[in-house]
Amino acid sequence: MEPTVPATILNPIQDFLELLEHWNARHALTALPPEDRFEELIQDACALLPHLEGFPSGSRLVDFGTGMGIPALVLALARPDLEILAIEKSLKKIAFVRQAALELGLNNLTPMAGRSEALPPMMADVGTAKAVGSLPLLTGWWDRHGKRGAPLLLLKGEASLTEPCPEGWQSKAFPYTLPQRGRRTILHLTKEPGR
Repeated sequence: MEPTVPATILNPIQDFLELLEHWNARHALTALPPEDRFEELIQDACALLPHLEGFPSGSRLVDFGTGMGIPALVLALARPDLEILAIEKSLKKIAFVRQAALELGLNNLTPMAGRSEALPPMMADVGTAKAVGSLPLLTGWWDRHGKRGAPLLLLKGEASLTEPCPEGWQSKAFPYTLPQRGRRTILHLTKEPGR
């Protein structure tokens, strides 16, 4: 499966990438070359969209370690009916996400500065993270911020499949492929029943 970027968000995504380039020149937000950003940031984030189809309007999504707003900002564009909280400890990155949300009119995206383990519980319906920490760290955050039984969706490289699932959790892997950057996986984590 190759992720598809919805045509309805292509124009605002272009605006986002231009804003990122402008900020990156001053604030060094990413070392990723401009020619790789659409695939690595946008198309990769869109791999999550099929996994969100079952969530009704008003569902709350928490994105841990959102960085420059990935995948939170892309998901907020594609699913304006969801409430999306983007958590990031880097103040310069969260300032960029705030500005991007403002310029793109994303009223459903709330950037939050802080450490996930220190913020008050979010009671979220679904969690996401890309390239952030170990599985024990992420499941610990999700224990704090997710509703009972809610899934945690992680964008991971293939190497992550060798990382053992934390005790009390179950995982399913959903592989997909990016055109130039190769095979990736979404790890779908949930607490085992009765845990």
